[in-house]
Amino acid sequence: MSLRLTYQPWGETLAELAAAGRRAEQAGAEVLWVSELHRSATGTAAALAGTTTTARIGTSIVLAFTRSPMITALEALDLDELSDGRFILGLGSGVRRLNEDWHHVGFGKPVAHLRETVRNIRHFWANCATGEPMMLDGEYEPMRIRGYERPFPVPPAGIPVYLAAMGPLMTRLAGQIGDGWISHELCSPAYLAGQILPDLTAGIDRAGRTRADLDVVVSACCSVADDRALARRRAAGLVGFYATVRTYADFFAFHGLADDQQQVIDAFRAGAGADHLADSVSDRMVDTLTLAGDRAEVAERIAGYAGIADSVKLSPPTHGLPAAETRAAQDEIIALIAELTGAAA
Repeated sequence: MSLRLTYQPWGETLAELAAAGRRAEQAGAEVLWVSELHRSATGTAAALAGTTTTARIGTSIVLAFTRSPMITALEALDLDELSDGRFILGLGSGVRRLNEDWHHVGFGKPVAHLRETVRNIRHFWANCATGEPMMLDGEYEPMRIRGYERPFPVPPAGIPVYLAAMGPLMTRLAGQIGDGWISHELCSPAYLAGQILPDLTAGIDRAGRTRADLDVVVSACCSVADDRALARRRAAGLVGFYATVRTYADFFAFHGLADDQQQVIDAFRAGAGADHLADSVSDRMVDTLTLAGDRAEVAERIAGYAGIADSVKLSPPTHGLPAAETRAAQDEIIALIAELTGAAA
């Protein structure tokens, strides 16, 4: 398969998550991704670094504005060292409410803010071992570092920086300055080709780069089961969670799912919790926006990204599911990765 298969392991404990990552690595997953919400992405990445040897380890994502660029740069250097050079720094802005209300940090104009953040991180990596002042102007992230010299090694080529983006301006920024782009968990081949790639290409062209300079990583909620109804039901909770968010109206409308989204919103307004909306999600929504079905069906849907994505990041469903069901879904995904990569043989 020309697509790189990557995986976001799950676990009730860090030990279980790390063990799942090790199994996915053995199955042939080329990158193991960690998220930041219920756990710290950097802490989880460190756990994976200690239990794996060949797969790269990436954050999908670290919140870009809740740490200073210097702390993010230092944590990335430590994680790269822990993983023997296997680390990928994936950054995302998050949303205004999360930044300002949960973390009490300024959000500003997120595209400009993220541009300065990436600039500072890369500048720090390039100069932190020289002892020279690191002085950068900026509206959001000015840097004034004097009297600092890192006494430890720094990777001469730096560390890859991937950007998560969905809106057009942030997506163009990813094409312009990122080593990779990471999609939202719901990203169909049609949406990737029709809405995302044109903006990535615009950013690539503006920077005088080529498409080969960017790793396009599509994220996909994956649910594999011989019982197709079971596979769909497991994935439906995630779709329902995002369908309640009005800002995704254009996304659902693009897929002809505006009425289906409204059905979920009506259920939410009637009192259904955000993690209990699976019954309001149509099969059409699940089939369009997730990879749900038996092994052959899911393998065919993964292949649908060939030629438009470089990597597929598979993750198990979690919304509204007991741990045992997520665990079973994870086992099926890892088995599928092994089958597709030939590791099962």
